[in-house]
Amino acid sequence: MRLSIRHTTRYSFSEPVVHALQRLRLTPKETQGQKILDWTMSYENAQPEFEYEDQHFNTVTMVNVESGAREVVVQCDGIVQTEDNAGVIGKHSGHMPLWAFLGQTALTKPGAKVKSLISQLDNSAQAIDRLHALSRIIAQQVEYRTGETGARTTAEEAAALGAGVCQDHAHIFIGAARTMDIPARYVSGYLMMNDRIEQEATHAWAEAHVDGVGWIGFDISNGISPDPRYVRVATGMDYRDAAPLTGISFGTANENLQVDVTVEQQQVGQ
Repeated sequence: MRLSIRHTTRYSFSEPVVHALQRLRLTPKETQGQKILDWTMSYENAQPEFEYEDQHFNTVTMVNVESGAREVVVQCDGIVQTEDNAGVIGKHSGHMPLWAFLGQTALTKPGAKVKSLISQLDNSAQAIDRLHALSRIIAQQVEYRTGETGARTTAEEAAALGAGVCQDHAHIFIGAARTMDIPARYVSGYLMMNDRIEQEATHAWAEAHVDGVGWIGFDISNGISPDPRYVRVATGMDYRDAAPLTGISFGTANENLQVDVTVEQQQVGQ
């Protein structure tokens, strides 16, 4: 499937910026089942300084915001070719050893509520079956609801609240999988929706590593493993590692963020 993507991020500042740097993880990965056919990034009131590959093989672009700017716009346009591998990414690669993905972070560390979700699983089942069951339990007991959680909400807080969004579902799943000694990681990217083209945010899901199979994706919020409608952009230990944009310094100015995303299938010949 050929997916056409446009991702526009607009920052409005409460006062002129004195100095600001932005770390962007907005370039899709070249991985199994995914190939970048075209990808461009343009900027208003900002300049790209350099690009590097981080420990998770994410492409990171460092951007310098122009002094005196009151607004910054970053726009990505591209076409990505995807295949259906039933969510299987395959063998582990990257600078991070596989065992590192067993370690909890502040956002994934489970408490009593997450552990209660794990207790509902059949420990005699195969790992992949337990992971699918875990995904279903999270979706059933943590309602997808916007406006209840934020970027700093932990897995335990969302589980206790019984509500959250895709980021929270992914963190709960990751924290639980690691507790079961299954390596797991966070994924940020794009999803082509069946009912609309325009979206207000990127998407997030989780991947777990199963012996004999490798990394497998789990979209807890939608109850499926990623198919050709999904585009992987960045991976990490949690949201902070894979966030599309991370500000390093904005001085004293407050910021307002607006994101617009469109994802649609491009027909051959377009």
